[in-house]
Amino acid sequence: MRLWVLAALVSIPPAFGQYDVLISGGRVIDGAGNPWFVGDVAIQGDRIVAVGSLGDAQARLKIDARGLAVAPGFIDIHTHARHGIFEVPTAENCLRQGVTTVMEGPDGGSPIPLAPYLARLEKSSISVNFGLLAGQGSIREQVIGLENRRATPEEIRKMKDLATQAMRDGAFGLSTGLFYVPGNFTPTEEVVEIARVVGALGGVHISHMRNEADGVLDSVRETIRIGEEGGLPTQITHHKIIGRANWGQSLATLGLVEEARARGVDVTIDQYPYTASMTGTAALFPQWAQEGGRKALIERLSAPDQRAKIKAVIVRNIKEDRGGGDPKNVVLASCPFDQSLAGKNLAELTLARGVPATFENAAETAIEIQSKGGCQAVYHAIGEEDVERILRYPFTMIASDGGIPVFGKEAPHPRYYGTFARVLGRYVRERKTLTLEDAVRRMSSLPATRLKLWDRGLLRPGMLADLVVFDPATIADKADFAKPHQYAVGVRHTFVNGKPALLDGAVTEQRPGRVLYGPARRP
Repeated sequence: MRLWVLAALVSIPPAFGQYDVLISGGRVIDGAGNPWFVGDVAIQGDRIVAVGSLGDAQARLKIDARGLAVAPGFIDIHTHARHGIFEVPTAENCLRQGVTTVMEGPDGGSPIPLAPYLARLEKSSISVNFGLLAGQGSIREQVIGLENRRATPEEIRKMKDLATQAMRDGAFGLSTGLFYVPGNFTPTEEVVEIARVVGALGGVHISHMRNEADGVLDSVRETIRIGEEGGLPTQITHHKIIGRANWGQSLATLGLVEEARARGVDVTIDQYPYTASMTGTAALFPQWAQEGGRKALIERLSAPDQRAKIKAVIVRNIKEDRGGGDPKNVVLASCPFDQSLAGKNLAELTLARGVPATFENAAETAIEIQSKGGCQAVYHAIGEEDVERILRYPFTMIASDGGIPVFGKEAPHPRYYGTFARVLGRYVRERKTLTLEDAVRRMSSLPATRLKLWDRGLLRPGMLADLVVFDPATIADKADFAKPHQYAVGVRHTFVNGKPALLDGAVTEQRPGRVLYGPARRP
């Protein structure tokens, strides 16, 4: 915060009598939640150098922003962009939403060690800034494998060493995926041990909780405990309430967060604004059955008694959990073993096998899919009231939980293309759930603070020039579940480190993105 105050008092004069970029006459939204004002923003090099009324100032590139909003570039604190950034380095789906920074390594999964991946990224030419979290699940797998057991003291020491090295390599903190193998085999006490190391090095903890359905309250308590006992900021990522029987539980989960904050625990939330989630088809299976990986699962499925137990859990999960009470609510997004399955739901695929789409038959279809390697799937099982209630909470930031897709390939969740535009269009302009200024705060300074990106997230002189210029009257998401490959509309210009990555609605040839490093990095 001190840096922001100092920056606000500095105005850097333009070199040679003119700025590099001048954005004039726009509705300036500073990112801190303050009321907007009409003004100008000037950029010199990679920095914002002036904000206010700049009169007849000259610039190499002048943008008339009258009628448009000018805001800090949006920070997507939870993405799965690790592979897509190399396939589509322009990250067009991000730029067209105003996203200038993406964070990877969520849900407990990341490269370990981080250094080789970051070195490869440094050699690449990318359009958005890119940072990493260290995955606790990946750390545990490297030391223990996929075994369902407690770690020995020596194994915990090794995991602490790996976490320390990840922070020194540049991680921003620790992610946990306590819903996934092998994170779900981890006792809370073990996570706290790793979190203490990360916290001592200035990192944050961000968690895909152990259970987002009937165990959501205990999972929120666990996430809070990790932060409280680990001595570091802690965050519930993509907070949601899954399963119709659990809808409304956000009243209680937000109460737990508020109680924790009142006693001094630094706990926050991020969220995507949709009533469907996306994860692997393994989410339908009992976690115990996934110990040892796919080969071990297939062996268990070949034993009639174990297969019956596994199938019973899948039936329950389709009825009461991620299946939302109907096999048609489970829609395949991508299947490495058969790309033609993308976009088809579990009911359709069950009928295609020549049997009725009962819960039991749909469970058999899921078993067949997982035995072939599994798929990513979209699950329609979230209530709109919970979405809006979580969104209104003042310490909720926006995150897509999406990747960087190849346009037209597979059937991804529409959040890949629409998350930030959807908040600004549907929940600001149409439903008035948030004010425009508060929505921008949740997309910029709030995640910047959480990640200790002290020179991003605000429109202030001296800050790095990540900016978005958009039309508040037209910005909207176009992607839907039937046609997910549709870019958002309404963003005119997106600047990354002072350079236009999107100009007049067109992606430029410039690739101004940078690799970002966390607070403990040692080159």
